[in-house]
Amino acid sequence: MRLAVSLSGTNLARASDYNQRIVLQAIRLSGETTRIALAQQTGLTPPTIANITTRLEDMGLVAQLGRKHGGRGQPALRLAIHPEGAFAIGLNVDRDHITLVTLDLAGDVRSRVTREVRFALPEDVVSIIAEELGGLLAAGGVDPGRVLGVGVARPDDLGGIALPHKPAGYERWSAVDFAQLLKDVLPWPVHVDNDAAAAALGEAQGVGGQDRASFFYVLITAGLGGGPVIDGSYYRGARLRSGEIGLLPDPAGPFPGALVQDTVSLSAIEERLEQAGRSLERLDDLLALDPVMATTVDQWIADATRALTAPLVAVTCLLDPDAILIGGRLPVPLIERLSARIEAALAQVPMPVRVPVQPAQMASDAPAIGAAILPFLDQLLPSDAILMQAGRAPAV
Repeated sequence: MRLAVSLSGTNLARASDYNQRIVLQAIRLSGETTRIALAQQTGLTPPTIANITTRLEDMGLVAQLGRKHGGRGQPALRLAIHPEGAFAIGLNVDRDHITLVTLDLAGDVRSRVTREVRFALPEDVVSIIAEELGGLLAAGGVDPGRVLGVGVARPDDLGGIALPHKPAGYERWSAVDFAQLLKDVLPWPVHVDNDAAAAALGEAQGVGGQDRASFFYVLITAGLGGGPVIDGSYYRGARLRSGEIGLLPDPAGPFPGALVQDTVSLSAIEERLEQAGRSLERLDDLLALDPVMATTVDQWIADATRALTAPLVAVTCLLDPDAILIGGRLPVPLIERLSARIEAALAQVPMPVRVPVQPAQMASDAPAIGAAILPFLDQLLPSDAILMQAGRAPAV
C-alpha cells in the first residue's frame, strides 16, 4: 500500500499506452497466449484486448501462431512476441572491460562482444564501438531500423572511485555526457543507468527467467554495487543512490577505513594475486588448480562472505526480499560457491526471516543486458512513470 501518491495525473492517451504496454509484457512473459487468457490475466475487457493485440500485430511486435485446438467452441487464436519486431543495444562501460550486446523483443541476446580493456578512456570507448558495431549488428541479424535505442550501464562515480592502477586522466569520466560522447557512433536515443540498477532491471523484466517480485541484486565487478527491486519496481531512493552496498564500511577490511568493495570486488582479488606473485590475464584463470591461485581464491571467498554478511543481514531485515541474487563477472562456479557460503553465514544469524542467496540468472553480461532493457522500458514495456504527465525526462 502506498501511503503517498504522485500528484502527477494522467490522461486517456497515457492510460491507453499503459494498457498496451501491459498486454505486450503479458504476451512477452507468457511465451504464447490467447486473447481470452490475456483478458483474464490483465482484467481488461475482451474488446479492449482484441483492439490492443490487433494494433501490436500491425506494429510488427506480436505474431499469430495459429489456433489452439482441443477445447470447446471456436479454437482460440494463439499469440506470441515477434522477437525481431524491435531490438535494443546494451553497452556496459566499466573499469576493466567494455561490453556490447544486442537484445531482441523476446529478451534474447542476439550478439555480444567484450573487450578486456583496463580503464578505457572516453575516446577508447568510442573507437571500440566504431570498430565493433557493424559486426555486432550483422552477427545478431539486427535491422538498424528496428533498433529502439541504446542503454548504457556504468558504475556511479566511474572516474572518481580510488582503485589500484587507475591512470591519470581517468577522472575525465566524471564530466562525460554519454549522449554527446556516443552520438556519432550510436545514432539512436541513449539511456544511461547505474550498472547494478541495470542488472537488477534485467532480472526484474524476466530476461533471466526469474519470477520474483522483490529481490536484492549484488553485482561484483571491478567495484561492488547493489540493486533493490521491490514489488516489481526498482527502488532508486531520494537521491538515486540506493543499493550502494560497496560503500558501506568494512571494519575488518584490509586497511583502516576500508569499504566493503575493498574486500568484495575483482579489483580486490587482483590485488591479492599481485601480492602473491600472480597476475590475472583472464577471469577463468580464477578456476585454475594452481595452489597459489586456489588458496588466494579460497581466502577471498571467506573474506567476501565475512564482509557481506552484516550488510545482507540489514538488507534482509529492512527489505524482506524474496531472494538475494549474486551476479557479476566472476566465473559461475565461484558465484555459486560464494552464494552458498553467504547463505550458510546468514543462517547463523538470528533473524525473523530466512532469505535464499542464489546466483543471478544472467551471467557476466548482466549490466549490458539490463542496459538494453532501458529502451524497451522507455517505449514499449510497462513502468509506473508512463502514467505520469509531469516530471518525465525524455531520452537524449
